Amino acid sequence: MSEYAQRSAKSRGRAVPMEKCTLRTEYMRDRDRILHCKSFRRLKHKTQVFIAPEGDHYRTRLTHTLEVSQIARTIARALRLNEDLTEAVALGHDLGHTPFGHAGERALRECAGAFEHNRQSLRVVDVLENGCGLNLTWEVRDGILNHKKGMFPSTLEGRVVNLSDRIAYINHDIDDAIRADVLDMKDIPKKLVEVLGETHGNRINRMVMDVVENSMERGEVRMSPDMEDYTNELRDFLFSAVYMSGKAKENEKKVTTLIRMLWNQYTANPEDMPEEYRESIGCWGIEQVAVDYIAGMTDGYALKKFSALYVPQSWQ
Repeated sequence: MSEYAQRSAKSRGRAVPMEKCTLRTEYMRDRDRILHCKSFRRLKHKTQVFIAPEGDHYRTRLTHTLEVSQIARTIARALRLNEDLTEAVALGHDLGHTPFGHAGERALRECAGAFEHNRQSLRVVDVLENGCGLNLTWEVRDGILNHKKGMFPSTLEGRVVNLSDRIAYINHDIDDAIRADVLDMKDIPKKLVEVLGETHGNRINRMVMDVVENSMERGEVRMSPDMEDYTNELRDFLFSAVYMSGKAKENEKKVTTLIRMLWNQYTANPEDMPEEYRESIGCWGIEQVAVDYIAGMTDGYALKKFSALYVPQSWQ
């Protein structure tokens, strides 16, 4: 590995020390703990961009996570960084995301006054999983917390995931938007197509190669200034053409209403939450527990709970 890579032997460790494994490094163990946890499995039923799409090929929060992991591992291997640490951060970075994508995140933030999915992801691995957290290493936790744009993880591996997250969602959201007839390739600014390529694979390859070619000088991981400008321009285009478009937004008011009604119900009637959540109210308070319960829901489970609470049920 590179002299700049984070060695597991030099980890800052875990909150609760553990006996070393004879087969796996500390970061391999973290990766495995994340991969086998319930929050990770629930990602397959959480929205990425399009709420309740009809079709099997739209990204979910799980497929997004896997694409981030693969891109990040490619960059980490090329730069001779710690691939196990990179993979662990990538697999865990969105564990705290709400149902219904960023629409759900905005709705829960409005209810609770403050909510960020990266902080909730850290809370999942520190507190919520297994009732006591996953006891991950400091470096994995730092990467999960600081994976969003504009944040700065302490390790280069965490910075690789930070960039890979943007590379993944910008490109797969274009792919999904074209599939949904929200976008046509001819809508993308011609300059960006010429620079980045016409296909999903070409764009990812161009961005990844740019990161590899412009990183590791003085121990940094970064895009070139020009590529960062092009990437930001493409992201801004997606916001105006896709994320704020009619088809992507048409269900957002419904999502906001659903999340708010669940929030009001659970904060006023905590007995409607499962026992494992009610038991933690004395420690964390009713609002935090309601956040934990709602944020952990899949799209389908949130709809099921809403229906049970507010939609008349058939009876005999």
